[in-house]
Amino acid sequence: MEFLKVSSKSSPPSVAGAIAGMIKDGVHVEIQSVGAGAVNQAVKAIAIARGFLSPIGIEIVCAPFFADIDIDGEIRTAIRFVVEPRFMRASSAADSFEHMKLDSQQFQPPF
Repeated sequence: MEFLKVSSKSSPPSVAGAIAGMIKDGVHVEIQSVGAGAVNQAVKAIAIARGFLSPIGIEIVCAPFFADIDIDGEIRTAIRFVVEPRFMRASSAADSFEHMKLDSQQFQPPF
């Protein structure tokens, strides 16, 4: 498992490039950040990575969770994000709802 540590000084586009590259290579991505500034940079990086990957048909999802970590002998709470691919279908979203259209003869309101 690859593990990216993001700080408040991390460049979101650089982290996004790393995320996108790892996802394209099929590598599991986990991001760790400690502090509000670091979490902010991590979320921006995930959003930017989504923009990098969407045009090539890869959608990503992330799940945040808390983790207790040891930094210089002190226990701190980190926010970790698991980022995984969810491949998009080739058809548009509008096409996928086409089969759900109801004929007006089939649907009768209850009133």
